[in-house]
Amino acid sequence: MAEKKKAGAFDIRVVIAALIGIYGLVLTILGLIADPQEVAKADGININLWGGLAMLAFAALFVLWARLRPIVVPVERPRDE
Repeated sequence: MAEKKKAGAFDIRVVIAALIGIYGLVLTILGLIADPQEVAKADGININLWGGLAMLAFAALFVLWARLRPIVVPVERPRDE
């Protein structure tokens, strides 16, 4: 019977979460320092702030998903010949 190992950091969901999290962090910071005139152009909604927070939440859900349901990879042992 082959042993099993978790994919860990090589899981594509972790990579996607990291990228979306970085973009979300940048947007959140831009939303926090936004010029009120720019916010007024978007009908008073700070789109950068809300978009960044949504991306951070999405990234957190991806990490949670990867931790709760990890991908299991079988480990092949070399045979003695």
